[in-house]
Amino acid sequence: MTVLSADWVLPVDAPPIRGGAVVVEDGKIAAVGSAEELGDGERFVEAAIVPGFVNAHSHLEYAVYAGFGDGLSDFAAWIALHTERKRRIGWEEMVASARLGAAECLRSGVTTVGDCSFSGAAGVAAAELGLRAMVYLEVFGADPEGALEQFETLRARVESSLSERVLLGVSPHAPYSASREVYRVCTELCLPVATHLSESASEVRYLHDGGGPWKGIPWLVDPVRTTGTRLLAEARLLGSHLLAAHCVTLDAEEIELLAEHDVAVVHCPRSNGFVGSGIAPLRELREAGIRVGLGTDSPASTPSFDLFDELRTAVFAARAREQRADALSAAEALELVTLGSARALRLDAAIGSLSPGKRADLAVVSLADSAYLPWEDPAAAVVFGGSPERVLLTMVDGETRYRKGETAWHELTVAASSARDRLLRTPATRVPM
Repeated sequence: MTVLSADWVLPVDAPPIRGGAVVVEDGKIAAVGSAEELGDGERFVEAAIVPGFVNAHSHLEYAVYAGFGDGLSDFAAWIALHTERKRRIGWEEMVASARLGAAECLRSGVTTVGDCSFSGAAGVAAAELGLRAMVYLEVFGADPEGALEQFETLRARVESSLSERVLLGVSPHAPYSASREVYRVCTELCLPVATHLSESASEVRYLHDGGGPWKGIPWLVDPVRTTGTRLLAEARLLGSHLLAAHCVTLDAEEIELLAEHDVAVVHCPRSNGFVGSGIAPLRELREAGIRVGLGTDSPASTPSFDLFDELRTAVFAARAREQRADALSAAEALELVTLGSARALRLDAAIGSLSPGKRADLAVVSLADSAYLPWEDPAAAVVFGGSPERVLLTMVDGETRYRKGETAWHELTVAASSARDRLLRTPATRVPM
């Protein structure tokens, strides 16, 4: 049995506890309450214990892509460069990059990812570093048989990494890169499904008429004369099994369709801002009753896997879009990145809050020497004052996976740096994955 205590415990599904403690036993949360009642155990001063963050949309294997394509004129130009560069490296480099991504997540208080994996490397990295993961293996193209072959090749790579902690899903990449028939065969696998949906206005235009900046990109499927949401709705492929990342360019009818079919959405505000796609209609999505989580996407389109920065961006973007300071509170943002993301991944029965019986996935965040002490609102202190550098401890299944000052991962950084060097220097070739 392990007892952790701190100035505050933020269960998320219950009020904050001043002078709180969490009891961990057999990988689960056994009790949550006051330290006076449960004991101090390991005491963290000027700190808060929070549920482990759930990064509901990530690409761990792109951890070394930071800064690629910054400032390109349109999302189409960015994705064309991204696709060309990732073909330059092979399996070992993908794994090296994914290991670094998993380490950076744990260092940032992230205990679970919903990862769309191009190569399957995310599954290997998550298993090795002890990160909880839903790994959606990505498939592309118009041919359903070809997509299933892609999936089976990737599944063979990750099979030995799968467990109760590392789960398998499938990701038909997007309506512009995977046909309706590919979406159908992926749905028929009866696995969790993730996709990229309505990420930019130029993408929506391409789907409608084949024009705009996307015209001429060779690996796209043919235009479908409608939006991705309507395409999937007409094909009866929307449902609670589906996780849709981004959803920036939606109209009211599309939001209603997502809500009607219980499709979950992952909000990625930094990524959408970085590539100039816009701001997702977070208020409308939440008011429609849609399960909404928060994700970083990848360092290819955002600076890092830092979910503290993502939290702040979500708050700022929501308030700017609505022109209201109460559009998204700190407490609501904290719920979005914990229980909200867990609901989006349909894992909320096991993770997302500090509740007895759930898995012991948690993080300890220090606010020492910050502007948010003395404490007034602990949720605001964590959201606005937190950072990866302030994470003292990250625990998954009751096991310490990161402790500040003790967990370095120097060898992972060196290997990933070599992979980045190859991305930047090697002429583009198609390396078999």
